[in-house]
Amino acid sequence: MTFAEKMKAQAIAANKNLVLAEGTELRTIQAARKIIDGKLAKSVMLVGNTNAVKEAAASVNTSLDGITIVDPEKSEDRAAFAQEYYELRKKKGMTEEQANEGIVEPLRWGAMMVRMGKADAMVAGAENTTGNVLLAAFHIIKTKPGIKYASSCFVMATDKEEYGANGSFIFADCATIPNPTAEQLAEIAEASALSCKTFLNVEPRVAMLSYSSKGSAKGDLVDKVVTATNMVKEKLPELKLDGELQLDAAIVPSVAKSKAAGSSVAGTANTLIFPDLQAGNIGYKLVQRLAGAEAYGPILQGFAKPISDLSRGCSVDDIVITSAITLAQAAAN
Repeated sequence: MTFAEKMKAQAIAANKNLVLAEGTELRTIQAARKIIDGKLAKSVMLVGNTNAVKEAAASVNTSLDGITIVDPEKSEDRAAFAQEYYELRKKKGMTEEQANEGIVEPLRWGAMMVRMGKADAMVAGAENTTGNVLLAAFHIIKTKPGIKYASSCFVMATDKEEYGANGSFIFADCATIPNPTAEQLAEIAEASALSCKTFLNVEPRVAMLSYSSKGSAKGDLVDKVVTATNMVKEKLPELKLDGELQLDAAIVPSVAKSKAAGSSVAGTANTLIFPDLQAGNIGYKLVQRLAGAEAYGPILQGFAKPISDLSRGCSVDDIVITSAITLAQAAAN
């Protein structure tokens, strides 16, 4: 069973409610149809003006049977949603009038549906930037208790079954935090460990990557990784995590013996934490293009409730699998 098939099976079993915030976007409407037909969600809700959603669906010959249209302007939830939005943002200077007007924006509305329990998960980004999706998530859904920073990961599925979790890995952070501090790097590791459990269904074995292995090199970049490693170990002593490790020492047992002897993680890591966004982004694309790996993501992690961002170049099937992944997160939460 492929990773995509596993996520769809988990979504079916979870039987959760999904909101797609970009309800007039054509690929999103087509994906909603596939999600309902495939029973990946208990319900699918499209946010948008009712007539506009219907016209868009008709333009791509897609039936809306079994799909719910949520029109913020006409919804009976508007007052309650606006009041909650005001409470969340009043310290930032927002007025009640601004909250009432602003909450009907589809990304904010979809995020509030998740916050208020009207939906279990949200997917957006087919026509919005990552920044806009993240802003709605940070302002309304917020991060998990004890977590200050949200991040992202990729699930990398390779045919090299001798490495990682039968060839699969969590790579983080490859899309969200450009130059993480040691504290942010520690939180990325913590969130990625949970993602490993959720998506790979194995015990996390986390490697904090660097150009150095166990003191083989010195410098500020290495120090940051070492500090982050120690922070996670202090907070989560039961987590199998080690660093700093070079990539080969992290995943190749023979190299681990010479570069990181005695490490409980070296040579067997399945969750790879890159020191910054440049390294992570380059790393996942190298593995995807040169090794022919399947790359699933970016998957947002660290938020109180599941929300996922799409590439604006996504396909209908990309939206379907991202929705399945996000619904699987909802079940894990």
